[in-house]
Amino acid sequence: MDKTATTEKVAIITLGCEKNVVDSDIMSQLIDERGYLLIDNPQEADVVIVNTCGFIDAAKEESVNTILEVADLKESGNLKSLIVAGCLTQRYKEVLMDEMPEIDGIVGTGDFDKINQIIEDSLAGKKPIFVGNPAFSYENVARRKVEKGTYSAYIKIAEGCDNKCTFCIIPQLRGAFRSRTIESIVAEAKELAAQGVKEVNLIAQDSTNYGFDIYGERVLHKLLREVSEVEGIEWIRLHYAYPGYFTDELIEEFASNPKVCKYVDMPLQHSEDRVLKRMLRPGRQRDTRELIAKIREAVPDVALRTSIIVGFPGETEEEFQNLKAFLREVQFDRLGVFTYSQEEDTAAARLDDQIPQDVIERRANELMEVQREVANERNGRFVGKVVPVLIEGYDGKNDVYIGRSQYDAGEIDGEVFVTGYKGELGQIVSVHITHSYDFDLAGEVM
Repeated sequence: MDKTATTEKVAIITLGCEKNVVDSDIMSQLIDERGYLLIDNPQEADVVIVNTCGFIDAAKEESVNTILEVADLKESGNLKSLIVAGCLTQRYKEVLMDEMPEIDGIVGTGDFDKINQIIEDSLAGKKPIFVGNPAFSYENVARRKVEKGTYSAYIKIAEGCDNKCTFCIIPQLRGAFRSRTIESIVAEAKELAAQGVKEVNLIAQDSTNYGFDIYGERVLHKLLREVSEVEGIEWIRLHYAYPGYFTDELIEEFASNPKVCKYVDMPLQHSEDRVLKRMLRPGRQRDTRELIAKIREAVPDVALRTSIIVGFPGETEEEFQNLKAFLREVQFDRLGVFTYSQEEDTAAARLDDQIPQDVIERRANELMEVQREVANERNGRFVGKVVPVLIEGYDGKNDVYIGRSQYDAGEIDGEVFVTGYKGELGQIVSVHITHSYDFDLAGEVM
């Protein structure tokens, strides 16, 4: 559509994972091109888009509560149209429209490029519903509008998933695994660099599987090399690198490419073979141990992150204790612990040996205590060293700048509190680390 003058103000609220952040950025670009005024404050908006998550119960509850809170703005604010997007709509479009008449329009995970039409139809009094095939093509809509002052951004290198993990609903919400071309990803990286982004985070449901569906081989290492040649991009961070396809070529790229962060995000979900088999996760503990040893040998300063699910149906107390011992021994630098959620339409939800919620919560708390000890020890190795830090914010109350090293991902890992810095935000500076605090670090700029 051509950009035309409009008076409507549009706000987007993004919930859930970073993949939704990418989708919201693309919608923002389309909305801006149409001529709507994008604003941050929903209370002043004529149109509010809630980009939802429907992955687990807690996320669904947050999404529903947010929709209801926004709906109240029809009485207390300027709201004319409430549009709901994302995974929750892909999964529950009929329920949402039947039970929440406050909603004026719905768009699923494969149709958000139609957002301007949905806005126009909803403002005209219609109730547009665009929820079809979840297989959206990021090849055709790669331009994104990121907020000013964004120095780190995500790029989807693929969408969907071909794995059949028994606890996961994602293939039904996002479709089959679909890689983007290297050319389109590089073009997006250039667009982001032009907007001031210094770090790109490459994401997919199964990033190490990248390229096989379109190139006939897994070429993640080649993609990393191509993106590293984009002028202005200083750091490249890889997320969700499943262990099954972590090739020697990929390890070599981590070891030799100075722009690739020495940070491996490898979601394992568990350590015990019987649990992994019931989850339909590829590989077994022996394979994982061998891969971790190989990575650490090639990249000695690497930071390893993983995610674990506790309380999967049938997980015995012995298996849980073995998991704790595994984490103590392997010593992941970063760890995300998730409590199992019995999601409808998944194979695991039909298993008989579901674990009581109080047991699941107790196990999760125990794991985080283990990780606190491990993280404190692992973080201590940086004290006395000089590390590059991306400066992203300033705390005026304490007169310190806040940033991250290449060993920490934004919003999920630790931060570095920096004193003695006098420059602008968005710069990567050398910091002498003086203190370690469990997950965070502090130091002085060199």
